[in-house]
Amino acid sequence: MTRVVVVYHSGYGHTEQVARHVALGAAEVAGVTAVLMSVADLDWDCLDAADAIIFGAPTYMGSVSAAFKQFMDDTSRVWFRQGWQDKLAAGFTNSGALSGDKQVAIQQLQTFAGQHGMLWVNFPLQPSGTGPDDVNRLGCNSGLMTQAENESPEVTPPAGDRRTAELFGRHVSERALRWCRGA
Repeated sequence: MTRVVVVYHSGYGHTEQVARHVALGAAEVAGVTAVLMSVADLDWDCLDAADAIIFGAPTYMGSVSAAFKQFMDDTSRVWFRQGWQDKLAAGFTNSGALSGDKQVAIQQLQTFAGQHGMLWVNFPLQPSGTGPDDVNRLGCNSGLMTQAENESPEVTPPAGDRRTAELFGRHVSERALRWCRGA
């Protein structure tokens, strides 16, 4: 069974909602087990056993959150033994602003994965529009970007972003399954 782990931090619950939808999409792929994991409850053995790790963090002040950065720093022992080399990696971020410098956070996650010798999975989904019900409305192809208004995580990010998160999780799972088969 191919294992995809979605490891995330969420300060206000919005990024957790996105992470849940990413994991839902990842679990839709037959032959894939998806695991949702907060940086507050890390299981290092589970991360080591993963075939793909999807990193998720809110964008705060043009960077990933401090709690997610702490997780990144805490992986130095994994880095030293090259424990995640050749695993697949992907990433997502959420912020309150349409831009919020989310691309910088995605690039930070890409660099982090690269330092671990991981292989980055891009997201080739074309945008379908810019409305709240449209998929990939923020038009990101290097990862997943979502936007949450200053409301409860039960209602934001909007439906289109949640559906995009599921498509993203599915896309990464399909690549992981293919990678594990040796295609």
